[in-house]
Amino acid sequence: MELKKLLNGLENYKSKGSLDLDIKKVECNSKNIKPNSLFVAIKGYDFDGHEYVEEAIENGAVAVVLDISANLKKIKISKPDVTVIIIEDSRKAFAKISCNYFGNPSRYFKLIGVTGTKGKTTTTYMLKSILEKAGYKVGLIGTVANYIGEDCLGYSSRTTPESLELQGLFYKMAKAKCDYVVMEVSSQSLKLNRVEGCYFDYAIFTNLYKDHISLKEHSDMNEYFEAKLKLFTMTPRGFVNSDDFKCNKIIKGAPNCNISTYAVDNKADLLAKDITITNVSVDFKVKIGMRNERIKVNIPGRYSVYNALSAISVVNAIGGIDVEKIKEGLESIVVPGRNELVTNKKELAIMIDYAHTAESLENVLQAAKTYTPGKVICVFGCGGDRDKEKRPRMGEVAGRLADYTIITTDNPRTENPEEIISEIEKGISKTKGKYEIVVDRKSAIEKAIKLTNKRDLLILAGKGHETTQEINGKKYPFDEREIVKEILGEKIND
Repeated sequence: MELKKLLNGLENYKSKGSLDLDIKKVECNSKNIKPNSLFVAIKGYDFDGHEYVEEAIENGAVAVVLDISANLKKIKISKPDVTVIIIEDSRKAFAKISCNYFGNPSRYFKLIGVTGTKGKTTTTYMLKSILEKAGYKVGLIGTVANYIGEDCLGYSSRTTPESLELQGLFYKMAKAKCDYVVMEVSSQSLKLNRVEGCYFDYAIFTNLYKDHISLKEHSDMNEYFEAKLKLFTMTPRGFVNSDDFKCNKIIKGAPNCNISTYAVDNKADLLAKDITITNVSVDFKVKIGMRNERIKVNIPGRYSVYNALSAISVVNAIGGIDVEKIKEGLESIVVPGRNELVTNKKELAIMIDYAHTAESLENVLQAAKTYTPGKVICVFGCGGDRDKEKRPRMGEVAGRLADYTIITTDNPRTENPEEIISEIEKGISKTKGKYEIVVDRKSAIEKAIKLTNKRDLLILAGKGHETTQEINGKKYPFDEREIVKEILGEKIND
C-alpha cells in the first residue's frame, strides 16, 4: 500500500521524503520489521520505540513515524532516503494507520463495544450467543479468546489487542462475512487509543468499581472513568446501567450518543423484576416488546441479571430478533472462568471464577453464601505489578464472607509473592475469618480440596479462564481445571 494512503485521516503531520513509497508491512516493534516496512515509534511504559528507530531502519524500514514529544535530536536516521513523518500523537497515528492498512474493516459489520469494570466478558458471550441463535455470524474479541463463530482464533494476551492486531482480527472477521462483532473495550485500550478509528455501532457500560489504579494503568478513578466515557463519544447508540453511580455522568459526558438505561433497582428503560436466584441459575421478568418475559441464565448471581439486561438492551435496539431466540441464547451460555463449575467424579462443588477485585470477590462470595448449604471455602491471591490498594480490601472481604480462606499467589509477575500475601493478610487479620497461607497455588488448591465436602462450595478466585501463571516475567502452564482433575486423580479430558 502506498505510504500516503496509509496516512489518510491523519492531521497536522510534517514529512520529509517521498510519500509514494510502496509499504509492505506496518509495525511498532523494530524486531518485526522487514524490508519496505513502515515503523511507528511509540512511547510505552517500559520501552520507547524512538530508541529503536535505527534498528528498524537497519531491518528494512523505509519510513518512520515519530512523536513530536520525543527527543528528536537524539534520533539518528542512518539512511538519507528514509521518509520521516513527525506527528503530535504517534500512538493514535498507529491506530489509524492500522485501520488504513487493513482497509478499515470495522465498516463491514456491526461493531458492539462493551466496557466497564466487571461483566464485560460475560456480556459479550451473551450477545454472541443470542445473535448466533438468531442466525447471524458473529465474531468475538475479548479477555478469554477471539472467535469467528465456533472457530477460535487464539487465546488473548490482553483484553483489547494492540491496534495492528485488532484491525487484523477485524479484517479476518470481515472476510469471513461476520454480521456482528462483539468486543470487550478495556479502559487501557481507550486511554492508549488502540481503538481509534473503529466504527462502533453500539456501546455498553456495565459498571465502575475501583480497579486498575497503578503506575502502569490509571492514575486515579477520575482518569479511569474518563477513559471508559470515551467509548460513548465514538458511537451513536449506548446502553448504561442506571444502578451505577456514574450513569448520569456518562449521559451528560456523551451528548451526541443516544443512551438508554437498564437496571434492577432504579428507574430505567429496561427493568428486571421478580428475580429468583438459585445455586445454578438466575431468572427474572423483563419487558421485551409488548410482553413481560421470564428470562433464565445458568450463571447464578445478581450480576448475571445486569449482564443479561445489557445484552437484551442491544438486541432490542437491533430489532427483528424473536424473543425465543433471546431466551435460548441466554439459557445456553457458558463463560470460561466465570462461575465455572469443574465437574468431577467426587461431586464436589468446585467453582473457578475470575474475581480479582474486592468488589467482584464480594459479589461471588455473597452469592455463594445464599445458596451453599455447607461452608464456602475461598482460595485467592492478588496479581503483582498491579493495584496494591485492593490487596487488603480483598483480604477483608474474604475474611468477612468466606467460612475459610487460603491465601496464595495469583500472577506475582515481578513482585515477591510473600510480600503480596502479607498485604492481603493485613486486611483479613482485621476480621474474625479463619484463614491460612499456602504460597504455592497448586498446593493451596490441593489443601482446599481436602477440606471440601459435598455440602461445601470451593471457590478458586482470581485466575478464571487463564491457563498460565506469570512469575518473574515468564509464563508457566497453569490451568486450574486440569489441576483440579489431577489432584482428584481424574483424567484431564474427563
